[in-house]
Amino acid sequence: MSTALLEALRGAVGDTQVLCDGDLSRYELDWRRRWRGRALAVVRPASAGEVAAVVRACAAHGASIVPQGGNTGLVGGGVPDDSGRQVLLSLQRLNRVRAIDAANATLTADAGCVLQAVQQAAADAGFLFPLSLAAEGSCTLGGNLATNAGGTQVLRFGNARELCLGLEVVTAHGEIWNGLSGLRKDNTGYDLRDLMIGSEGTLGIITAATMKLFALPVGRVTAFAACAGLPQCVQLLQLARDRLGAALTGFEVMESFALELVARHYPQLPRPLPDAPWTVLMETGDADDDAAARQRFEALMQAALERDIVTDVVVAESLAQARALWHVRESIPLAQAEDGPNIKHDIALPVSAIADFVATTDAALKTAFPGARVVNFGHLGDGNLHYNLQGPAGVAPQAFLEQHEHKANAIVYDAVVARGGSISAEHGIGALKRDELVLRKDPVALTMMRAIKQALDPKGTLNPGRVVQP
Repeated sequence: MSTALLEALRGAVGDTQVLCDGDLSRYELDWRRRWRGRALAVVRPASAGEVAAVVRACAAHGASIVPQGGNTGLVGGGVPDDSGRQVLLSLQRLNRVRAIDAANATLTADAGCVLQAVQQAAADAGFLFPLSLAAEGSCTLGGNLATNAGGTQVLRFGNARELCLGLEVVTAHGEIWNGLSGLRKDNTGYDLRDLMIGSEGTLGIITAATMKLFALPVGRVTAFAACAGLPQCVQLLQLARDRLGAALTGFEVMESFALELVARHYPQLPRPLPDAPWTVLMETGDADDDAAARQRFEALMQAALERDIVTDVVVAESLAQARALWHVRESIPLAQAEDGPNIKHDIALPVSAIADFVATTDAALKTAFPGARVVNFGHLGDGNLHYNLQGPAGVAPQAFLEQHEHKANAIVYDAVVARGGSISAEHGIGALKRDELVLRKDPVALTMMRAIKQALDPKGTLNPGRVVQP
């Protein structure tokens, strides 16, 4: 089977784009260095037609496919298993921005376009593409859509799903569905676009997308604010929404230990404020000019100071300073990785429930794992926390992960579900949370999900073992 399949794959994409030998770790090892697989071959098509030919060849020979974009995922959904029988399909050669429709305010791009390149293409045309996350220099548009990525501006613009108007998708049968519509309204039956977004390559392979564009903000303000506790951060969010409305584009929170990790591993980065229990990173962007935007923001901060909601504030005086503040926030996952493997939780909760969740769950974790340290940061504006657990100082991180992940997950996820939350906000399910999903998801929902998978991919060709099991 392998020889015949490899010949068929070479016929589909060319000999040089079917990789079987040499160091393939960039494709077979995930970003967290937690999952290492072994592919039968890494195949690198350059068009939707070539992707479709690869899928048909794999289906004919009974081989499964693992689609991969930038390989920046955090839940083990984009690397092969260790069987040596799966085909790793890399979409990185599908990297063209196909079109920008200025009158319609849309951009159409291949799935393998790096997110930063999409942002730049939009900016060059005088628009904003607001999807932004720490991995934007290497993650790809298709991967963002496959996981329904969130990032730092969901508060105003929504997740990847809300930014997408149309898709081009290769089905499990090797057919190409051309749904690259730029329509804001299209009520002609089931929404296949939304079905594919967030499906993590288990229902179809996204090869291109048409995305919404927005006007570039004229006035932008970026600031750090110190708070004595998480309840005060929530109060500041409420006040900012009242005073700024849609101009509020970003609202991130960082607990002190998260910033301590950044200072330890990246001492060259600025420390704009003295240490505080919690630090908020806020950003506004609207049609006001810089002076008017700053005046509104300063009035907000003065009110917050007078009400003892914040204890200190620093406002960026330039674009370079604003980028430096964001760089501090975006360095938290990197600093955590420098400390070694950790137990990650990407959770969503009603904003009103977050302060109570953190207080009670922090206490439960510290009782269960004396000396363990919570690394808490994330997108408070949309209720998404990256609530991670680092082992005690001096304990081998990998050993702590292996021994305690299951119990830590049970404590965290029980508390999340009890408050009406979700065990995955923006990272997806992948392999990491597949079994957890069975325990936490509504049984009726799971039945419908399995029925959809069976209907669209009856042979289990696309990313098997991810999200749902048959």
